[in-house]
Amino acid sequence: MQSLIGTGVALVTPFKKDFSVDIEALQRIVNFSIDGGVEYLVVMGTTAENATLTQDEKELVINTVIEVNKGRLPLVLGVGGNNTMQVVDELKTRDFSPFEAILSVSPYYNKPTQEGIYQHFKAIAEASPVPVILYNVPGRTSSNMLPSTVIRLANDFKNVVAIKEAAGDVVQAFKIIKDAPKDFLVISGDDMIALPIVLAGGAGVISVIGQGFPKEFSEMIRLGLNKKAADAFKTQYFLSDCIDMIFEQGNPAGIKQVFQALGIADNTVRLPLVPVDESLAERLNEFVKNSIK
Repeated sequence: MQSLIGTGVALVTPFKKDFSVDIEALQRIVNFSIDGGVEYLVVMGTTAENATLTQDEKELVINTVIEVNKGRLPLVLGVGGNNTMQVVDELKTRDFSPFEAILSVSPYYNKPTQEGIYQHFKAIAEASPVPVILYNVPGRTSSNMLPSTVIRLANDFKNVVAIKEAAGDVVQAFKIIKDAPKDFLVISGDDMIALPIVLAGGAGVISVIGQGFPKEFSEMIRLGLNKKAADAFKTQYFLSDCIDMIFEQGNPAGIKQVFQALGIADNTVRLPLVPVDESLAERLNEFVKNSIK
């Protein structure tokens, strides 16, 4: 799937000070990412704070992104959860015509075995009308989808086309790249190690920082895909402090502070998340100020 090679961004849901969804800010964020040169947009990922959105708000965000995008970039929709039957039901009832693929997180909280993870994604693959991107993020799910499970799914289901690998373990990513079917895409889910994964044969990244620095980050990934490592690492080292900072007090509080510094959106998040503290806000503001040319 060529449309999933390069930089995808996991869009935030901007809020006003009264915690309502800020549609105008969302429109600005979508256009900022597109104008910055990213390859695709991911809607309703974890970064969107979808766990604290009502169903009506989710539909509002999804429809807004579709409308603003106007078919310019491929769209990926987050459809996952720890209730397999509920996920399957959404796959059977939603209109997926605007979307290139779904991004589906490994079940959280339940802590299934590897066989349970396999059976969960088997049910999703059999129900999904569009290609499936697996999402492994042990830091949020409390269970690690092992390379053997990923490769088993990739071999058994042609519509399981990729994994967003966010275990923070480059060796694990390398194992999947090495052993997965030829056309299966390994997409980094960690901004800091996206470039090494790309240089090892990965397909790109689904990024958080990429929506705050779309031009720089997407160009870095393109340089990596073209094996221009020295040039790519210049950007890696330029952005590395900011990447650390945006995750220092949780996601998406950090990237929302970047958007506030850019004048694109407010830094409001919904409980149980809180905005970054004053010290981190000052450091992020200073980084953004010094990065604007």
